[in-house]
Amino acid sequence: MAFGRLERTEGPRPMSDINVTPLVDVMLVLVVILIITAPLMASSLRLDLPRAEGAQPSDTPKFVTVGIDGGGRTYFNDQPVTAEQLAQRLADAARQAADTEVQLRADRQVPYGKVVEVMGAAQKAGLNRIGFVAEPQ
Repeated sequence: MAFGRLERTEGPRPMSDINVTPLVDVMLVLVVILIITAPLMASSLRLDLPRAEGAQPSDTPKFVTVGIDGGGRTYFNDQPVTAEQLAQRLADAARQAADTEVQLRADRQVPYGKVVEVMGAAQKAGLNRIGFVAEPQ
């Protein structure tokens, strides 16, 4: 040890290797993006469609709800109805729009015959689209 000089230890050496992990990550992300977007670009068909006032998509699908409670009482859009009133209202709905869907909500205590009667009334009125509504488990 010399007078007035302090010994210094050698510090960490600079890293001379290239870290390729971030490069590989970026390249994999770019490949995934390319795989996803390539079919979309290849199948896109650009059309200049004609304009018309009557060609507007409907905002909401048309449907009516028919409910049958545990006592066998029938409801049309949450209003109690008799069998004759149900047939009349279903016929009115079919006259307004033939593609109206009937959403059938039946209690699990209702006999199957009552459900079939309501389905028959809907089909007799001209409504063939019937959906059964159930609760998720």
